[in-house]
Amino acid sequence: MISTNQFKNGMAIRVDGKRFIILYFQHVKPGKGGAFVRTRLRNMDTGAVIEKTFRAGEKVENIRTESRPMQFLYGDGDLMYFMDSETYDQIPVPREVVGEAADFIVEGGEVSLLFADGEIVSVEPPAHVDLEVVRTDPGVRGNTAQGGSKPATLETGLTVQVPLFISEGERVRVDTRTREYLTRV
Repeated sequence: MISTNQFKNGMAIRVDGKRFIILYFQHVKPGKGGAFVRTRLRNMDTGAVIEKTFRAGEKVENIRTESRPMQFLYGDGDLMYFMDSETYDQIPVPREVVGEAADFIVEGGEVSLLFADGEIVSVEPPAHVDLEVVRTDPGVRGNTAQGGSKPATLETGLTVQVPLFISEGERVRVDTRTREYLTRV
């Protein structure tokens, strides 16, 4: 059990029998009445984000989590296979657990698997990934007053907006948090 005074962003807790990750928290001490902690929590099982308020000093159950680096091997139907970089164990993970992170994972790519209570709850890609452009329209010079952009489909199937000078076969760096083009590699 931990107190609300010990909250940290990214910490895993159990509230009303459900597992959550703390995305954001704020201690509030109003001029009148008792202090409280306002939080934004993401449900580990459903991915839903909720806002919840706790009294200051209230106790909640913490969940032991572990993040392990893994390498993506291949996808097969509804499963994606990852290899533990230290023990070389292969771990199958259902695609619904991987979620939107699959847009940034290529064969041989490094990811972090988050384990809670001994089971995999999320797959976290690195902050930036380099992906190859497999389809995009050719850029037409002079059709914009400012720097223009066009859609490009990357090797994982993700579509992002890229500058007009990017062509098929080039590699681009994409921010996995905002899903935006960063630079040509």
